Amino acid sequence: MESQIRLGRIFGIQVGLHYSWLIIAVLISLSLAGYFSQMHPQWGQSVIWAISIITAVLFFLSILLHELAHAAVARGRGLPVNTITLFALGGVANIEEEPEDPKTEFWMAIVGPGTSALIGAVCLGAARLAGWMANTDPERPLLSMLVWLGYVNLGLAIFNLIPGFPMDGGRVLRAIAWWISGSAAKATRVASISGQLIAIGFIIIGLLQFFNGAGFGGVWLAFIGWFLLSAAKATFFHSELKEKLKGVSVGDLMSPECALVDGNANLERFVDEHLLRSPSRCFIVVQGGAPAGLITLNEVKSVERNLWKFKTTSDVMKPFEDILTVSPNLPALDAFELIGRNGINQLPVLENGALKGIISREQILNYIFMRDELKL
Repeated sequence: MESQIRLGRIFGIQVGLHYSWLIIAVLISLSLAGYFSQMHPQWGQSVIWAISIITAVLFFLSILLHELAHAAVARGRGLPVNTITLFALGGVANIEEEPEDPKTEFWMAIVGPGTSALIGAVCLGAARLAGWMANTDPERPLLSMLVWLGYVNLGLAIFNLIPGFPMDGGRVLRAIAWWISGSAAKATRVASISGQLIAIGFIIIGLLQFFNGAGFGGVWLAFIGWFLLSAAKATFFHSELKEKLKGVSVGDLMSPECALVDGNANLERFVDEHLLRSPSRCFIVVQGGAPAGLITLNEVKSVERNLWKFKTTSDVMKPFEDILTVSPNLPALDAFELIGRNGINQLPVLENGALKGIISREQILNYIFMRDELKL
């Protein structure tokens, strides 16, 4: 998940917010303000809103600490972590590589809930030292904030330990299954299926609660279930993808021959003679007898129709130096992820500065579908 709002770096890790975080931050502040107004109207609205906003900010700081704990263990195990993103349902540390053994997976997963549990215990312990009695409603704003943060972080730790991918508990389950079976792929399937079943349970329970009068609480639980179901399915798909592309490189799947077009041809001629008559959606533009760049449907669409006669393919192409390229030795899975992450359909394949071919999303997917058809 990509950050839309960058906050800065902590220990070299870029921390940012997804837009969905703003929605949940407002909802939590409103919910806290409503709760404190109902329980402690004597505080006054200015105090109630101030403590509500401060509590919401501290809650997200506790989530950030949860994710930083994941990142610290990952880095300690040699796995790069470049970003942490806070979003509607919490946060995610974007670990660039998968762990190579179940022990690393286990400690990376368990440290997050452990951190949340520690934060919760510290908050409740501080409230107790400040005079709060357990099972009573604190009367002072500071104590109310500490107690709320304590219980919420303990609840967050327990929730994250639910054994369904991609939650931390699902990763703990994956680590255990990996250790028992010796296969990361089988363990991922087990954790993903568990995650899907748990997510479906959340959706059903949430909808039943909603129709029985629970209102927003039921809708929220169903939404969490839907999100987890989507994430678990995506994880399962990625696991299958990784298994099917194991040992396959870009050079194995690329098209070694690319359709060439003259860099001096105008767009009207290019569309009539090439784009409409070829199954290819990507063409190499040649200037001075050498490949200079790529032109696709997107570049043509960026030019108004009445200007096609006056614009050449060289005018609108993407030069090779301005676009991502890959080598023939790159794993096909890495190329597929690059294509998806950058919202493109194909990548030029270069070796020692020379164009060797094109690798596209369709080529990779066709290979996977063919394996499925042949049951390989």
